[in-house]
Amino acid sequence: MMTTPRETSETTERQGHCLCGAVQINAPEASNMVGACHCGMCRRWGGGPALELDCGTSVTLTGEDHIAIYDSSEWAERGFCKTCGTNLFYRLKENGQYMIASAIFDNQDGLTFTTQVYIDDKPSYYSFAEQTENLTGAQVEALYAPQPE
Repeated sequence: MMTTPRETSETTERQGHCLCGAVQINAPEASNMVGACHCGMCRRWGGGPALELDCGTSVTLTGEDHIAIYDSSEWAERGFCKTCGTNLFYRLKENGQYMIASAIFDNQDGLTFTTQVYIDDKPSYYSFAEQTENLTGAQVEALYAPQPE
């Protein structure tokens, strides 16, 4: 089984907010490793690949009345600010694990781009120069999607 960034990464407490400031985020255990998701939903949601930090489950959100949740699959949901539209997080339903957009955080020091997922869905018109671990959609779904009983 492949390791996830959370299993191999040091963490840093990071704070951030949406574009308008209505939603504040505190992530005491944010990974220092940035991952990119190239799936069609992430690209449609944000206009390009989602660049995110695995922030675990100990995330505090303030301004919750400004957060809308979109149930995007059987196994995950996405949150965004109802006021300014900022994409806030992708959250796994089973364990409440947050993947938060790296650019939301005020302090981005010490981040390293390490992983790309849904690499088989990445369109040909862009690519990243960094050498990363690359996972296909099938590999990601084997790790996180509910398995048939």
